[in-house]
Amino acid sequence: MDLSQLMAISQLPGLFKLKGNRSNGLIVEDLDSGKGRFCSSRRHQFTPLESIAIYTMEDTISLKDVFERILKKDPAQVPTEETSDDDLKAYFKELIPDYDDSRVHTKDMKKLFKWFRFLNGRSLLDSKGEEEE
Repeated sequence: MDLSQLMAISQLPGLFKLKGNRSNGLIVEDLDSGKGRFCSSRRHQFTPLESIAIYTMEDTISLKDVFERILKKDPAQVPTEETSDDDLKAYFKELIPDYDDSRVHTKDMKKLFKWFRFLNGRSLLDSKGEEEE
């Protein structure tokens, strides 16, 4: 699972793959259509998925580790947008028992699960390739 080339871009829905870098922005590819586009750094903020972490009581846990835990648990059981906040928190507590509930909000959990469903649905979360290396 390589999250280094995947990123979230402010003001744009979905996730994108980094294709190139320019002095005033990035060239990214839409994961669904495969179309490339330029995103200006003056208008957008870029967040690589590999730099995202979840706060715990001790330290943080990387997004990659959270995705791996979901894959081991059962990807079919991932909460959806219709899941109640209490069920969402209970599932998240099973994944990360020591997460910091004062800094990790339900909107963050929903976004994390939305990204997981998006990437897993496109087979971008296969960890088999890394295990062989």
